[in-house]
Amino acid sequence: MPVIAIANPKGGVGKSTLATNLAGALARQGHAVMLGDLDRQQSSRQWLALRPPAAPVITNWEIREDTGQVRPPKGTTHVVVDTPAGLHDKKLKALLNLADLMLVPLQPSLFDIQATHAFLAELRGHPRAARIRIGLVGMRVKDHTIAQERLQEYVATLPAPMVATIRDTQNYVHLAAHGLTLWDVAPSRVERDLAQWEPLLAWVAA
Repeated sequence: MPVIAIANPKGGVGKSTLATNLAGALARQGHAVMLGDLDRQQSSRQWLALRPPAAPVITNWEIREDTGQVRPPKGTTHVVVDTPAGLHDKKLKALLNLADLMLVPLQPSLFDIQATHAFLAELRGHPRAARIRIGLVGMRVKDHTIAQERLQEYVATLPAPMVATIRDTQNYVHLAAHGLTLWDVAPSRVERDLAQWEPLLAWVAA
């Protein structure tokens, strides 16, 4: 059962957008997916509560009555974990003990690049991180801009690969308001976006 963590200590980089749509893609493929939310804002959990019954099922944590501990429901095949901003120290160590893969979303801004650089440096200090596949995902990237060029230049210097870039579009906002993902609507509506996700899903499945 692969555990895929969506992590970056900086807030507002698109972690919940990435987590919910990845969970939706895996559910559409027929996997039994659990979406866990460790963020205090609980954006992914709130999104899950909006999800229509007719959409492919994505479950939440199960809470043990005797201990209050959370765990994936029985039969879960894939776990996606949305993580909070400020992920450091003990919380980061606990996540690294669980995760098999980590996707690090970042936006093409100087502040995001600096924060991501510091986060990757921190990851290198954890022995467990060496056993986790780590990939970067550019979020809200506008084609043919100086910001995009700077992001590509920066990523080329990092040990983790850029597995996908996700464009800046209101499709994600509109779908999230209804508990939906790209894979829950007619492909013709989101054809360009689905194409951007193909390398990301291939990386997760590898």
